[in-house]
Amino acid sequence: MTSISYINWYSMNDRAIAQHIGKFIKHHRMEQNKTQEKLASAAGISRSTLSLLERGETVTLATLIQVLRVLDQLHTMDVFTVHQTISPLLLAEAEKHKRTRARSKNKIKPY
Repeated sequence: MTSISYINWYSMNDRAIAQHIGKFIKHHRMEQNKTQEKLASAAGISRSTLSLLERGETVTLATLIQVLRVLDQLHTMDVFTVHQTISPLLLAEAEKHKRTRARSKNKIKPY
């Protein structure tokens, strides 16, 4: 598996995407020389559930996260990071109201 992907995700149906995820899991399990039984036990799931995941069958999101954690592949979740952006208009408006001078809040008045 390479870090560069040329897959057209939009042309794939849900089943094909699930199978692709299953291949990813199986690939990393095999690379780490772990049996299904060993990985499933470490993830707190049954071996049959792991087998379903690797075949692209329906499993819960929690199961996928547990398996990714044990395989040390949680970094794949980085693609779900939301980056806050501010529109140029809002940025210009904020700059317009930015303070340019400092002033003391408590002015001492001479008597």
